[in-house]
Amino acid sequence: MADFMTSAQRSAHMAKIRSKDTKPELQVRRALHADGYRYRLHDRSLPGRPDLVFPGRKKVIFVNGCFWHGHDCPVGSRLPKSNTAFWSDKRRRNQERDSKQRTQLEELGWNHLDVWECEVRANPVLLAQIEAFLGEVRDNFSAQRREPL
Repeated sequence: MADFMTSAQRSAHMAKIRSKDTKPELQVRRALHADGYRYRLHDRSLPGRPDLVFPGRKKVIFVNGCFWHGHDCPVGSRLPKSNTAFWSDKRRRNQERDSKQRTQLEELGWNHLDVWECEVRANPVLLAQIEAFLGEVRDNFSAQRREPL
């Protein structure tokens, strides 16, 4: 099979990709819920509709796809071979929008954490990092018996 997709094929492929309830987001949600955290999902009243919202803490978490938000990992650095200018511009606009939304959240008194798709797959201490962001410090026993993301 060819390594090249037609414009129609690429469009159909990209249209199937979800913007919420992605696998990495669900993994983070399951791990936090199992650890006793409760949160709201995709709060429309906040800039950027954060994936997880902790209202009592005034903290939010975004679980970003590396490709769509232009992360500096191997997946995020790669561009499709067709229509490269379009995808490069789209990702640049996404990054600008993300930056603006993070600034708006900060102005409203909210703290934010960006979790990248590649971190969910490859980082066994991600849950501890998220807990540190949320302001929870757990004892070593509970941190050791917990399953990694």
